[in-house]
Amino acid sequence: MPDDASEAYFARLVDEDALRAFLESELGPTDAYDVERHAEGHSNETLFVEWGDSDLVIRRPPPGETADTAHDVLREYRVIDALQDTDVPVPPTVAACDDHSVIGSDFYVMERVPGDVLRDDEPERFANAASRQRVGEELVDTLAAIHDVDYEAVGLGELGRPAGYTRRQVDRWGQQLSWAFEVTADDREVPKLDRVGDWLDEHCPDDHPHTLVHGDYKLDNVLYAPGTPPELTGVFDWEMSTLGDPRADLGWMLSYWRDAKDPEPAVPELEATFMQRDGYPTRVELVERWENQTGLDFEHERFYRALAVYKLAGLGEMFYRRYLEGNSDDPMYPLMEERVPALADRAVRIIEGEEPL
Repeated sequence: MPDDASEAYFARLVDEDALRAFLESELGPTDAYDVERHAEGHSNETLFVEWGDSDLVIRRPPPGETADTAHDVLREYRVIDALQDTDVPVPPTVAACDDHSVIGSDFYVMERVPGDVLRDDEPERFANAASRQRVGEELVDTLAAIHDVDYEAVGLGELGRPAGYTRRQVDRWGQQLSWAFEVTADDREVPKLDRVGDWLDEHCPDDHPHTLVHGDYKLDNVLYAPGTPPELTGVFDWEMSTLGDPRADLGWMLSYWRDAKDPEPAVPELEATFMQRDGYPTRVELVERWENQTGLDFEHERFYRALAVYKLAGLGEMFYRRYLEGNSDDPMYPLMEERVPALADRAVRIIEGEEPL
């Protein structure tokens, strides 16, 4: 770790000796053992572990207070484990642990899958029109595969209550914002989010299809295998998954996918722009492909896209609360003082038709 503050934060994340004892009990002893923090994520914490000839990944919630189920890593493990033999590509699972005496929280272990996450830019091997087109197709085809899972058959029938999911999303994210505002409102307020919340409440669809939903499906939560053509071989970050409305997943994915006509990103730290290059599918093309794959229509598209940005604002405001309370060393969190109001502006543009699909 690079400095004293980071070392102190790392010590809050993992007791290396206790973790070694746990892994020995699950996998047997090894001489090669190393743990490092992967700092790219902004929600649950990710640790990379060298264990003999194996490369492992550990997921645990951040230290300090969290809001409701937003960091439920054991739920994430349950879903990934259930999807092992389906058409949805997920990493092989190893073990889960709810004994907080090991590293101070719930956590789980999975194998590390090789490849690239397209977060800030495209890999050079994808820098051509055919590969760019395939990146988008693989992304939306995999989302359709998630929505096609027979959740009863894989043992996830009790994962959630799909009826009323969308209404609960509007209510829950209003509550998440209220939780964050308990602290952040002393620093600054974001009144436009109240307006957006009221609009979502008024325009919330009464009915929707019932499927498995990922809850955080976007380009930088999937992995593409080494080589070409682009092949999506891993879907990560399932802690928000449940049974619910597939259109909410699609709206969330689209909120991160940029077209050439779009204004500047509200949160440039989270919104890559490379998919504006020639060859990448447009949002309209992604929607059409999802509709063809699933047999569903993307009805109420302004609602679902505005809901996605509202949720993103909620996450940002929770990040900002954690920063103000000293529960994160993530350098992006203090930026939420201004990024969340920018997201509120974006949500207003969507509901007013000024930022079209």
